[in-house]
Amino acid sequence: MGHAKSSDPNVFILPDLGEGVHEAELLKWRVKEGQTVAEHEVLADMETDKAVVEVPSPRAGTIATLHGSEGEILKVGNALVTYVASGGAAKGAKSEPVKVESKVEAKAEAKVDAPKAEREDAGTVVGSVGGGLAGMDREAGKALATPVVRRLARDLGVDIDAIAGSGIGGRVLEKDVRAAVGGGKPAPSRAAVSASASAPVSAPVSVPAKERVPVVAAAAPVAAPAAAPARAASFGGSDETLRVPFRGVRRTIANRLRESVNQAVHFTVMDEADASACDALRRKLGAASGEKVSFLPFVCAALCRVLGQSQYRSLNATVDEKPGDASYDASIVQHRAIHLGIATDTDNGLMVPVIRDCDRLGVLEIGRHIEGVANAARNRTASREQLMGSTFTVSNVGSYAGRFATPIINYPEVGILAVGRAREGVVVSKGAMRVGLLMPLSLACDHRVVDGATAAMALAEVVKLIQEPEQLMGPAR
Repeated sequence: MGHAKSSDPNVFILPDLGEGVHEAELLKWRVKEGQTVAEHEVLADMETDKAVVEVPSPRAGTIATLHGSEGEILKVGNALVTYVASGGAAKGAKSEPVKVESKVEAKAEAKVDAPKAEREDAGTVVGSVGGGLAGMDREAGKALATPVVRRLARDLGVDIDAIAGSGIGGRVLEKDVRAAVGGGKPAPSRAAVSASASAPVSAPVSVPAKERVPVVAAAAPVAAPAAAPARAASFGGSDETLRVPFRGVRRTIANRLRESVNQAVHFTVMDEADASACDALRRKLGAASGEKVSFLPFVCAALCRVLGQSQYRSLNATVDEKPGDASYDASIVQHRAIHLGIATDTDNGLMVPVIRDCDRLGVLEIGRHIEGVANAARNRTASREQLMGSTFTVSNVGSYAGRFATPIINYPEVGILAVGRAREGVVVSKGAMRVGLLMPLSLACDHRVVDGATAAMALAEVVKLIQEPEQLMGPAR
């Protein structure tokens, strides 16, 4: 993490916390005004849309002024800390705090001072932000948890150090804290994909394909916030409420979702595929390979074959435009390569890791890639390359419940396919009826780019391929 320079040698400005990051939320100050700090000592915990980052001091000295309050959004390049000048005293007039974009409302939050040397685990950082980051060690007796999870525990009156974490290395997750409130056991980890080809009704939103930063997907309007407030009973009174501001990842989700709704003209076509033959084939593959094979790799393989056909290439595209700039010559960028985004449910919100050149993979290979990128997203270890550049997105919609959906397009892409929960139903073929396994499919497209007839025919091709799964075993090209 490189430190930007200020014209005043005693002023340390907020550095670039990662490529493409322009602002960050100040989660917690680790120092106080008047405190003497050593070089590389952690000054503050900051949260971007990519990671929770510890910001180290670039020098030794005494803190004169801390700019900004916990919960504020600070711009990269604004003053973060002012040090006492050589020979100066810490007791000086406090300078005006830097201007921030917005101040979160935290009236209902109980503020409890955290231990001075509290540190979080390295799993809170996506990839490597740079050599300037201080190490993330675990103090004896202290739980491993992100600042967000610690704040939730304080809000709910839970002793986080007494909780056995279910995350990697014993890290305490949000679900562990909420389970402790209810007195029950921690809920099992939410899977990114399931054998029944389903996930919560949600859809991701991303940034332009030509310069994607790590993408955080946006939940559909019916989805609950990742940090939903606890029931009133948990607050000691039936009339009490908790205000939960849009912060960090959830704030980015909200922004991406709004951008997609504002820009893309959504429409959805729906159909069902008889997945009986596909179910039988995936069971045989699983028995032969010893691997767990879900429906999702077959859906992805079928989708790749359809997107690769010239008449449906308009679906494998992104829109190059600058919202609000009428002078910009907007265009549609069709892609030959098929980079599938896989909507993945994580403890930090919905994310979209990418399988690059998915059309060059067979069903088993696609399944392995799905598991790999989904685990990386859930553990927040996904690299920047794994979270950028998708050309089309697939979202499992029914691992918990649900059949059809109206998914939100992963803007600036122009299409997203939602896969619902497969269920037994009556299948009619050539006048005969039988019981089959029906898989609901919902294809949402940007009507500015994709015509309704094109979307309907593309979905019909996907249905046909799922019903004839043998031809999906090899790569599409």
